[in-house]
Amino acid sequence: MPQSRHPLKLLLLSTSVGALGSGLGGGVELTLKNIAHALQQRGHQITIVAPSNSVLEGVFLVTIAGELQTTAQTQGRDAPITLPNDSVLANMWAYARQHQPDYDLLINFAYDWLPFYVTPFFDRPIAHLVSMGSLTDAMDQVIEQVALEFPGTIAVHSHAQAKTFEFADQCRNVQNGFDLSLYKFCARPKHQLAWVGRIAPEKGLEDAVAAAQIVGTPLKIWGVIQDTAYWNQICADYPDAPIDYCGFLPTSELQHRLGQSQALLMTPRWIEAFGNVAIEALACGVPVIAYRRGGPTEIVRDGETGWLVEPDRVDELVSAISKLDRLDRPACRRQAEAEYSLDAMGDRLEAWFEAILKRV
Repeated sequence: MPQSRHPLKLLLLSTSVGALGSGLGGGVELTLKNIAHALQQRGHQITIVAPSNSVLEGVFLVTIAGELQTTAQTQGRDAPITLPNDSVLANMWAYARQHQPDYDLLINFAYDWLPFYVTPFFDRPIAHLVSMGSLTDAMDQVIEQVALEFPGTIAVHSHAQAKTFEFADQCRNVQNGFDLSLYKFCARPKHQLAWVGRIAPEKGLEDAVAAAQIVGTPLKIWGVIQDTAYWNQICADYPDAPIDYCGFLPTSELQHRLGQSQALLMTPRWIEAFGNVAIEALACGVPVIAYRRGGPTEIVRDGETGWLVEPDRVDELVSAISKLDRLDRPACRRQAEAEYSLDAMGDRLEAWFEAILKRV
């Protein structure tokens, strides 16, 4: 097991699109929480900088006031770089620059232009954990500049995510890890399917709703409604679908309810960087039916812990649902334990940090 030369003092800078605990940051919030806990367990000193009203138990948290950043996935490829007045992103990085002497390494979790742009102006090294694939030309350009000027400092969650960038060979794949003790195995599910995520167009919820309507199986939906018009359109288009919106839940409640499902449906329209919810489902013994697109293709073992189907094909989702009885729920849990524990994640992170610090 790789071990750091000594306990590190680490400053983790959160996403700037929402407070931790709000759900607006999507999978980044859970990733940040898991990484912080994994590193603390190994004796590293962790401080997190995040927008006001953030909540994260067990970790020292510095909250910063300011206006939230617009999410990158809602913008076009040629979107300009913008910062709102009193930008929380700018305020967070002003704090980081002021306090950088107190830390060995800074870790950026924000998929925003500013942290990459300011990297050369910092004295302390910055590790960037990129949470999404290629979305805008400006982001691609600034990430590539950092990747070339500071080799080894860009990490991603999957090979599929890395391949969306022209500089894929400069990206380190650290995947993800979870506190699996928080997820209870459920051997006997109820007659229901599950869908978990931000409710926004790129997540493709309407395909899961359409499949649920065809098979007549209730679909439980969990997540923040990020795009109200999109959600309302789904409800209007599928008035008779057996769907139940259950809100955004903390891990303790979500895992209990998710675990009671026959399968998790993942229907992204875009390249998912990883797919945290896939691991959460597997940890509960829930098979995953996912489009063969992005990170989930590197998680789901087709025919063993779920089914991978052709993207945007509702008929294939329906076919996969009919074959759920061929899958073994204990195998799902075993895969999660073998590949996605906090300990496994800790190994990958420490190896990444050590490689960065050796270059300093």
